[in-house]
Amino acid sequence: METINIDQFSQVAIHVGTILEVNEFPKARKPSWQLRIDFGPELGIKQSSAQITHLYTPENLIGRQVLAVCNFPPRQIANFFSEVLVLGLEQADGSVVLLQPERAVSNGLRVS
Repeated sequence: METINIDQFSQVAIHVGTILEVNEFPKARKPSWQLRIDFGPELGIKQSSAQITHLYTPENLIGRQVLAVCNFPPRQIANFFSEVLVLGLEQADGSVVLLQPERAVSNGLRVS
């Protein structure tokens, strides 16, 4: 594993947001959801594509807070632009467990 220093880490803007909307993403190569996430008044609402269909349904995603990298450039996936990278832990079977705060916090807070 390559090491980085604290200045490099501090350049990664990881923020908390609340999932507002979940839509199917039939054009994705791997099963994915399209997410609309509220990151608070400074960052606003961003969209992301997430390969989390194994463990999460739209019903149990809406209202859930998640952590995401918010300062990567947008990435086009099929006909969709993903603006943030939702963070999760990939298990041995390929399913992804979302990273989230252990209690409700204000949208937009940055990991420090």
